[in-house]
Amino acid sequence: MPTHVITGAGSGIGAAVTRRLLERGDEAVLLARDAGRAKELAGMHPGARTLVGDLSNPDRLSWALAQQSMPEQVDSLLHIAGVVELGGVGDLTPKAWHFQLNANLVAPAELTRLFLPLLRVAQGHVLFVNSGAGLAAHAEWSAYAASKHGLKALADSLRHEEHANGVRVTSVYPGRTASPMQAKVHQQEGKEYAPSRWIDPESVATTILMAVDLPRDAEVNDLTVRPGR
Repeated sequence: MPTHVITGAGSGIGAAVTRRLLERGDEAVLLARDAGRAKELAGMHPGARTLVGDLSNPDRLSWALAQQSMPEQVDSLLHIAGVVELGGVGDLTPKAWHFQLNANLVAPAELTRLFLPLLRVAQGHVLFVNSGAGLAAHAEWSAYAASKHGLKALADSLRHEEHANGVRVTSVYPGRTASPMQAKVHQQEGKEYAPSRWIDPESVATTILMAVDLPRDAEVNDLTVRPGR
């Protein structure tokens, strides 16, 4: 069975992808920020394994994973977790910048480094759930957009570096998706949140699985998903 390492499995797109993979019989290894969250994820996704590693502290990920039983096989690494904190450049503190850059960019880079040997053996797939903000930045979105622009650069470089090793690399750029993160964004924007206006996480999950399941003769590099209504 294929084995997938997934971040962000607790809600939104990550939860939808995890459910779909488990339902079809694949193995899922879910990254949790702490032991309590790992227990919650195991209850939410019966049959999944968990690893504990805090994306907000990427300097400790190597040590944390070294203390645990790692999967022997990794066919895909799905970077779906993300954080957002809106604010103007004149207002955002270094703490807000580090919070978003660490979780959205540095941690995915470090996790990729740590799992790359297994991905090379499997000729696996690294998939980054980016954002429309990774293609265009708007007012109040500077730190988040910077982290996502950096994530695009990470994916593009990795693709060129690992092509000869058979590792596929995909970036998915969803528009606004109905999720707890989107509810938080609306709260920060001072707007009413209406989930029905935005993309269903299941629809984004469908696009992710399409890219992962594509036959080996092809590779999806970049995939943009926008609200259809």
